[in-house]
Amino acid sequence: MLVVVPVDPPREGLVLPSLVENAPLSATEACRLYEASVVDVLRAVASSGGELLVNYRDAETLPDDVASGDPEDDVRNLATDALGIPAESATEADTDSIRFERQVGSSHSARVGNTVTHLLEREDAGSVGVLEPTAALVRRTELDGAAMSTRRKDVVLGPSSDGSTYFAAFHEPIDFTDAYVGPELPTLAERARNAGLEVGFAPMLPTVATPAGLRSTVSLLEARRHAGTLRAEATATVVDDLDLSVGSGGTLERA
Repeated sequence: MLVVVPVDPPREGLVLPSLVENAPLSATEACRLYEASVVDVLRAVASSGGELLVNYRDAETLPDDVASGDPEDDVRNLATDALGIPAESATEADTDSIRFERQVGSSHSARVGNTVTHLLEREDAGSVGVLEPTAALVRRTELDGAAMSTRRKDVVLGPSSDGSTYFAAFHEPIDFTDAYVGPELPTLAERARNAGLEVGFAPMLPTVATPAGLRSTVSLLEARRHAGTLRAEATATVVDDLDLSVGSGGTLERA
């Protein structure tokens, strides 16, 4: 399975805006958390049996206030650092362990749809999975399990909180028009069935994209630390540095 991770350049005011607005995080802190999550996600894909494709946004798709500089360089440097690829390789088109491609489209739905359709129809990829860069807790086992599921199902969806998805894999393209507007989980399932495709599901995982998802991620990190099975080390380090915890009332707190 070809695993696509759509990565925004880690810039303040662009990444994790919901946390800046609704959680006790500044734009700078949200940017740090996003970078850490991307690192953990890319490492999980690299350790799996899938091929990694980082889908980066260019300046034309970014809001004007965060469009300065070269977003491709920002994403390449973050990705190659995460995987321990030498700095001199960061500017090359691809490396043995990672592939880079520019996103095309005016919206998230369009960019995902264009990428999936191109890879399936033009490059004859057997299956294409889209993995959110905010799914910090994803492991190789979930990804390899999803790849196995695509042998039996045409579309495999990984549910997350509030009707969102952290992962979606496709054997065949679907209608992606506005598919990621609102809760995409039921929309993607409906579009797949409308196309006559069989739908399966991967295990549920939170993302750090929303306050609810961050609360779940923080709680799971704490539980895994107690159990001696900590994963998502980069994200866990930032969570510790920011003194984030979930209080008795279920709210996100800082020490």
